[in-house]
Amino acid sequence: MNLILFGPPAAGKGTQAKRLVETRGMVQLSTGDMLRAAIAEGSELGLKVKAVLDRGDLVTDEIVIALIEARLPEAEAAGGAIFDGFPRTVAQAEALDAMLAGRGARIDSVLRLKVDEEALKARITKRFEEQGRADDNPEVFVTRLDAYNRQTAPLQARGARRHGLGGAGFPRDRHGPRGRDGLRFRGRFRPRSGSKGFGDV
Repeated sequence: MNLILFGPPAAGKGTQAKRLVETRGMVQLSTGDMLRAAIAEGSELGLKVKAVLDRGDLVTDEIVIALIEARLPEAEAAGGAIFDGFPRTVAQAEALDAMLAGRGARIDSVLRLKVDEEALKARITKRFEEQGRADDNPEVFVTRLDAYNRQTAPLQARGARRHGLGGAGFPRDRHGPRGRDGLRFRGRFRPRSGSKGFGDV
């Protein structure tokens, strides 16, 4: 089973993904984790990525797609992938469709996390103070959030037209439960026909 966790930065995608890894044995493909690992390695790619993230911009589609494609065999062997923070653009969505189709696979379900922007900003400020991650700088985060909103709007429209990536639907919003930090999640999980769902969040 292949699942997309869709939502803005700091919405809690990573937390939900880790729970699924523990309970389902799936592989989490987090573009954020991959990019931070590249930076930590100090490679040429890592230096380029750091410069982009420090500005609050999104890394190019080519880099992100290549990182995801390299991990697909591992996810396939584990029985499924949780795509955390990917795709974020139409080009990435089209590439994901093609990569999975080439392996005889597809996206089975999409889970959308929606959080009020002011709550996100408050959360990122607290996390920056506690952890000091450069990409959590509150001023940079505003730029990241704006980039997310601009670049994912066409992706949501595409999902609505085609009933979701690979056939999975982008569901209508509804108020959901609060997370441990008080953030209220919105969005309803709607599994693809024939797939196994995880329920509402």
